[in-house]
Amino acid sequence: MKTRVLTGITTTGTPHLGNYVGAIRPAVAASRRDDVDAFYFMADYHALIKSDDAARIERSRLEIAATWLAAGLDPQKVTFYRQSDIPEIPELTWFLTCVAAKGLLNRAHAYKAAVDKNSAAGEDADAGVTAGLYMYPVLMAADILAFNAHKVPVGRDQIQHVEMTRDIGQRFNHIYGREFFVLPEVVIEEQVATLPGLDGRKMSKSYDNTIPLFAGGQKHLRETIMRIVTDSRLPGEAKDPDSSSLFTIFRAFASEAESAAFRQALVDGLGWGEAKQVLFERIEVDVAPMRDSYDALIARPGVIEEILHEGAKKARAIAAPKMAELRDAIGLRSGASSTPSAAAKAAPKAGKLPRFASFRDGDGSFRFRLFSAEGEELLLSKSFADPKSAGALQKRIKELGAVAAVLQAQPLALALELDGEEVATTPTYGDEQARDEALARLRGALDQLAAQE
Repeated sequence: MKTRVLTGITTTGTPHLGNYVGAIRPAVAASRRDDVDAFYFMADYHALIKSDDAARIERSRLEIAATWLAAGLDPQKVTFYRQSDIPEIPELTWFLTCVAAKGLLNRAHAYKAAVDKNSAAGEDADAGVTAGLYMYPVLMAADILAFNAHKVPVGRDQIQHVEMTRDIGQRFNHIYGREFFVLPEVVIEEQVATLPGLDGRKMSKSYDNTIPLFAGGQKHLRETIMRIVTDSRLPGEAKDPDSSSLFTIFRAFASEAESAAFRQALVDGLGWGEAKQVLFERIEVDVAPMRDSYDALIARPGVIEEILHEGAKKARAIAAPKMAELRDAIGLRSGASSTPSAAAKAAPKAGKLPRFASFRDGDGSFRFRLFSAEGEELLLSKSFADPKSAGALQKRIKELGAVAAVLQAQPLALALELDGEEVATTPTYGDEQARDEALARLRGALDQLAAQE
């Protein structure tokens, strides 16, 4: 069984070299492990706590998604989505709010720090404190518990929030008498690399000392590196690599052999200007290919949107059944029966039926989607050279109904096969349970289509 690992990505600001070395690069590497079911989401609801600049939030979401994709995150291998595209998260936040102890939230570090700052300034304890800041731990708990994540990698400043998630999840399980939630484990990122900024302090937007990863292009990257503060030692004078920001940054990108050669050059008196040029050229080797991918993605935001849309569908395939289970457990059931059957839950609203939606692809070919009565996408057809052929397949599917052979095409998706040929595929689902539930819905929709004929 794979371990589900969930990571949130803050969507404020423009990514810089410190973000790449400390978070993006190691996370992308970890996502490639075969034993991990990786979830990466852009925490744009959380961003609203820190910023009320709508344009900045919108731009940052685009830039950060493009950055992670350009850095090698494979949306086919992981579940990559925006928090705000998952309506089950705010709903679960409310369910958890109703069981979370106020005393627990009072102890949250961010809230306590705000209260202490106000008290020291002689202000009211809650001056400037929003309910969003206060409820941050519950929203984070919903992010994690909605997907039954086993592990959550965090820095030390976030350990408390994962512990609070465990407390809230355990309380819900106890109140409603069943293990609805997996209680996540903290994975402490002890080896997170930190880079110095332009002034020698930790690279941070708070200090305005960052080196941009992609923003401004190659020219801006070089100009920024040339502004790194160094000491007054002249060319020909020996430099101390261990106290040099240039060497620290260089080592984060270079091999051991390259680092040793750069160290020796500094000791031998390499001038700071030449050293900065060497640093720029070494970083550019890694960054240039990613920048090309980033620029291509930024120029086509629709591509990013489609990737995130597909990621949200994968995520919701897990979150939606979970929420249906929780609604039933807490008494928010539909209809008069105490425990509706799966068929009753899946029954469409009166007057609504499954439907086909035809469209033309960018290459000029024709395809169609099959949607359930509730609007869920169930199938995406193969491409056809003309609309008549696509229409003929729709008619054939209607005639066959659930008699059509639905086969497993890959572990978490399905294929519709007619006469030995794959003619349509389902979305990719988050796990086998979600896939099997989708299969039941697909068969039901096919039967409804057959009944119309």
